[in-house]
Amino acid sequence: MWNGPLGVFEMEKFSKGTFEIATAIADATDNGAFSMIGGGDSVSAINKSGLADNVSFISTGGGAMLEFIENGGLPCIDIIFE
Repeated sequence: MWNGPLGVFEMEKFSKGTFEIATAIADATDNGAFSMIGGGDSVSAINKSGLADNVSFISTGGGAMLEFIENGGLPCIDIIFE
């Protein structure tokens, strides 16, 4: 699971760490892992790396994704099923 790029990845001299994480996640997925990327900046980073097709799940809602995993639901979704 990845939520948040490392530093200012938009600037080339600060992007290496973020793109190394993207590569590691893509490689793990290619080897059978289920990968999750959440948050708008993380989505931008995985897209910029060219590896978006090599991950299992991408969500622009990083905080919502973490909340869902932590609590097993979200009020806005839970109300639909009441």
